Order: sequence, then C-alpha cells, then structure tokens
Amino acid sequence: MKFGLAFASSAGHDPATAIEICRRAEAAGFDSVWGGEHVIRPDQIASPYPYAADGEMPGDAETPIPDPLIWLAFVAAAAPSLQLGTCILILPQRNPLVLAKELATLDVLSGGRVELGIGVGWMQEEFQALGIPWERRGARNDEYVAAMRALWAGPHAEYHGEFVDFDPATCSPRPVNGDIPILVGGDTPAAIRRAARLADGYFPGATDPEILGDLIAKLGVEAEKQGRAPGDIRVHAIFGNQMTDPVAGAEQMAALGVDRVMVPAFFFMGPGGLDRLSEFGERVIRPA
Repeated sequence: MKFGLAFASSAGHDPATAIEICRRAEAAGFDSVWGGEHVIRPDQIASPYPYAADGEMPGDAETPIPDPLIWLAFVAAAAPSLQLGTCILILPQRNPLVLAKELATLDVLSGGRVELGIGVGWMQEEFQALGIPWERRGARNDEYVAAMRALWAGPHAEYHGEFVDFDPATCSPRPVNGDIPILVGGDTPAAIRRAARLADGYFPGATDPEILGDLIAKLGVEAEKQGRAPGDIRVHAIFGNQMTDPVAGAEQMAALGVDRVMVPAFFFMGPGGLDRLSEFGERVIRPA
C-alpha cells in the first residue's frame, strides 16, 4: 500500500514551505504529492459541498488553493522520486487541448511522474463565473478525456464529438509512457461507472470505512460489467478519522483493499507540522 500527501499545494502555498513539505514527504516514505483545484471561491455558494454533513465547503475566502499544475511543476525537481497528482482537477472547466499539452509537458520534464485525478465539479456558481455550462458536464468530461488520450497516443490525431472537434493535428511533447494515468473522483453512481469505464484509479471522498467499503464493492461490480478486473482500477482513499490511531487506520485501509492512502497535508500544518509529518513516516508508512 502506498501513501500520498493530499492537498499538499494548499498546505505548502509559499515557495519555501512547498519545497520543504515535498522533501519531507519524500524522506518520510510518501510516494506522491497532490494538489487540489478551485479557480475561484464565490462569496455566495448555494451548491452543497458533497463531502461534509453540513454541506459547507471547508476553509474561507482566503484559504489558498494554488493552481495544481503550476504548483506541481514548481516542486517537481525538489523531490525527484515523488509522483505528481491532482486531487481533483475539475476537467469540464478546462480546454482539453491546452490541458493535454500542459500535462504532457509536466510529465516529460518530471520523467513520467504525472497522475491526473479528475472530477466533474460540484459548485455550480464556479461554472457560472467561468462561463462554462453546468448541464451535461459529465458528458463533456468524458469527451475531454477521450480527446486528450487521442492527442497523447500519437501524431496526426483527430477527434470529432459534441464538445470537442478537431481535424488531424499533433500535440508534442507527448507523455513519457504514452499516456497519463487518470483517476476519477466522486462517490456518486455516475462517478463509479465513469471510473469503471475509463479510469486507471478511483478516488472517493468518503472516509467512513463502511461507506468506503460499499463504494469499493460497487466499483468492482461496475468494473466486471465493463469486462475489467476490479484490481485494475487502483483505489485511493482519504485518511480522515483514521488519524486518531493511524497505525490501526492503515491496517483498516489495507483490509478494505485501498491501494493508496491519501493523507491530507492539513494534518501537518502549523507549529511542528513538518516534524509530525516525519514522525508519521516512521510510525505508519515504513511499517506498512
């Protein structure tokens, strides 16, 4: 089982801390660092945040949420063994051709270390501010994945769909290994179906072990419907209440079939935070 440092970009949003948190994570045994995304935080949000009982988005207006790709590019050379991932990039808000170029460039410069975690978004107000239709964002998301993969597959690619339409063209450079692993985030039936259909990994937001176990089981059923082995889709899971007893929490995650534990970097913020991160590595990651 692997351990990723989730939302590291919001914990290390200034240059010195960004580099130090990645170096500490690498030394502690984390295999990856991850950045989250919101382009803006509207002052008025009626959309319910799906991963909190009260529906309220964590943080406040001044909580830093750096662009994940720029942040990952900045820290890539500081910790050369770490995978570089997004958790989660809101794909329907992006131009897929521009994004394909950005991701491939980062992948080449980092030696093939990029992983793309995607979601369709939950905040309608953000879509409205960006001028992007909220409706059919799931279908838009799926076309964007297909279009990017076409560009990464080789030169003279073309794609003709409802939301993306281009004649033969070449996007260079292309990913080191010919593709970039894609993780689908979300707890909804649609997210599970999408992960089973097109993803290399699945990243639910649930932290309750019973709910998480149910989601993993449903993923297995959907994978088999797609003619895929459930084990081909790597499960990522947030380490939440498990931090009260992280050793037992890691064992619990392993028993559920989690492939990568995603530990929120927020646990390691504040005075002594980086030392707690190093201690976590000694107590939890190395024995696991």
